[in-house]
Amino acid sequence: MSIRRALVTGATGYIGGRLVPRLLEAGFSVRVLVRTADKLKDVPWRAQVEIVEGDLLDAEAVNQACVDIDVLYYLVHAMGQKGDFEAKELTGARNVAHAAKTNKLSRIVYLGGLHPATGELSKHLRSRAEVGEILLDSGVPTVALQAGVIIGSGSTSFEMIRHLTDVLPVMTAPKWVGNLIQPIAVRDVMYYLIKAADLPASVNRTLDIGGPEVLKYSEMMNGYAVEAGMKERAILRLPVLTPYLASQWVNLVTPIPRALAVPIIASLQHDCVMNEHDIDSIIPPPPEGLLPYRTAVHLALERMKEGELETSWQNSSVDGAPSDPLPSDPEWAGHRVYIDLKERDCDSPVEDLWAVIEGIGGDNGWYSLPIAWAARGFADKLVGGVGLRRGRSNPEKLRVGEAVDWWRVERIDHGNFLRLRAEMKVPGLAWLELTADALPDGTSHYTQRAIFFPRGLGGRLYWLSILPAHGIIFNGMANKIVATAQQRFLERKIQAKLSALS
Repeated sequence: MSIRRALVTGATGYIGGRLVPRLLEAGFSVRVLVRTADKLKDVPWRAQVEIVEGDLLDAEAVNQACVDIDVLYYLVHAMGQKGDFEAKELTGARNVAHAAKTNKLSRIVYLGGLHPATGELSKHLRSRAEVGEILLDSGVPTVALQAGVIIGSGSTSFEMIRHLTDVLPVMTAPKWVGNLIQPIAVRDVMYYLIKAADLPASVNRTLDIGGPEVLKYSEMMNGYAVEAGMKERAILRLPVLTPYLASQWVNLVTPIPRALAVPIIASLQHDCVMNEHDIDSIIPPPPEGLLPYRTAVHLALERMKEGELETSWQNSSVDGAPSDPLPSDPEWAGHRVYIDLKERDCDSPVEDLWAVIEGIGGDNGWYSLPIAWAARGFADKLVGGVGLRRGRSNPEKLRVGEAVDWWRVERIDHGNFLRLRAEMKVPGLAWLELTADALPDGTSHYTQRAIFFPRGLGGRLYWLSILPAHGIIFNGMANKIVATAQQRFLERKIQAKLSALS
């Protein structure tokens, strides 16, 4: 039997990043279409797939990506984007539909969202439904799976439930906490996506998917509380809390930025349950059954405790955040640029210094004036930014494209160099570079470089206004990183001596 060839769009996203390795395990040959190949630089399955750079808005790139493909997975959506995202989504869907038809693909698999059969939909839900219709009309057999709240470690919906419940002993919530939700475990979403590739050509339709329970959103929050070892929360419904105000509230009390909170909350204005259960006769449930909600929560919490966040909402692109890489130094000519350079010698070997650098952010913090960092993060939240509480997926390891609080990993040379690109709202573009160099005598040298490209007069005034604070924060940061590396080395030496004596 010939090996089936799958093309995955959205491979850098939460669902796509989990689907690719499971397709490989299922025996597929996998090609991924991504805008930037560097985002997959450090994923464990990179060497096992064919990576094609391109944008869904580029019809020729999409057509080339579809050559010699059997099954196409359409996992791209515009959650978190502003502006005319709807037109872009429809253009991308039309390009995929045409390319799939031209290259005679055997199937398209699309993951959309559950939505009411009647009534007005939010822009995001409407756009996802329209994308499904375009693919279903492509002339290529298509299944549009429609899921509601997906529960898994690192999913946006799960993280919103988790942080709302963790932070608030008494929750003031909109009236939609009484709406009905049919959550589904991310494991079961993977099961349906892979099984959909085997459907006969006669299946060309939408199929609702969901877990075994229908719950109120308030019940989901308290189900999480029980699994997390907390008391159930009292919930005070406020009918005046509009979707816009609710998104502001979620933005402030959780790490979820407003751009992502808005489409989630918009989808919760209606009951989010399966309208039909035809999936059971077309794709039978997993042999072990669909995971109940609290079991899915328990598994997600266990993955988080073990630091095994396979993919996470944290690494989703933030609409409006800078995405251009740092230009090379010669290109700075003619541009105003501000640089804050700090260098320190370190008595530890380079591996200890690098371990501290790669572990920066998240629970480890930024090694200098945590109150100042927290205040800056709160200010960023107030204007709709990502803030400082986005954290990081893995407490020890980083890879290109990952989020670290309000930064994004733009480049990493493991063991030596880390460049972070700022995604907080500032009047300009900012980067932070951290370097660990080995010295001939077995010690190391630390270099820390903050780079700022101001935008207009406001950007220049902004830099001047924070210079006094930077002098304290960045000096303290350099000193503490070096001290932490030296302490780490000392502890390793003591542990080695104790092990030798025992």
